Amino acid sequence: MELQVQIINKSPHELPAYQTHGSSGMDLRAWLPEPVTLAPMARKLIPTGLYMALPQGFEAQIRPRSGLAIKRGLTLINTPGTIDSDYRGEVMVPIVNLSTEEQTITDGERIAQMIVAKYETVQWTNVEVLEDTARGAGGFGHSGSN
Repeated sequence: MELQVQIINKSPHELPAYQTHGSSGMDLRAWLPEPVTLAPMARKLIPTGLYMALPQGFEAQIRPRSGLAIKRGLTLINTPGTIDSDYRGEVMVPIVNLSTEEQTITDGERIAQMIVAKYETVQWTNVEVLEDTARGAGGFGHSGSN
């Protein structure tokens, strides 16, 4: 079963798409009137030209593309970024250049991936004591160095 999502594409580029049959993320493309060059450690919001209406109970997670990260040092400054179901603005991708060289992003370049995921809302229940587990309060490396 596929989720139907309303989308407006103001860019000339194709809609987000899965690159392989087993992909969980759809690639997002930059929509730029001219190339954007990022100096080392510089960051910029890159437009996509996409606007969407996710159904209630779903979010879109915006994540880095592994190839851009390892080959060019380009990643996202908040990852995963979240697009809520009530957001109707343009999908923008906050890219940072972690390399030691200038990096240029061009129109139509695949810059991030988007995963649409279902989520649950939470209703908190105040209690005095939590149920104990074998792990307890152990965290941040408590299970060993291997």
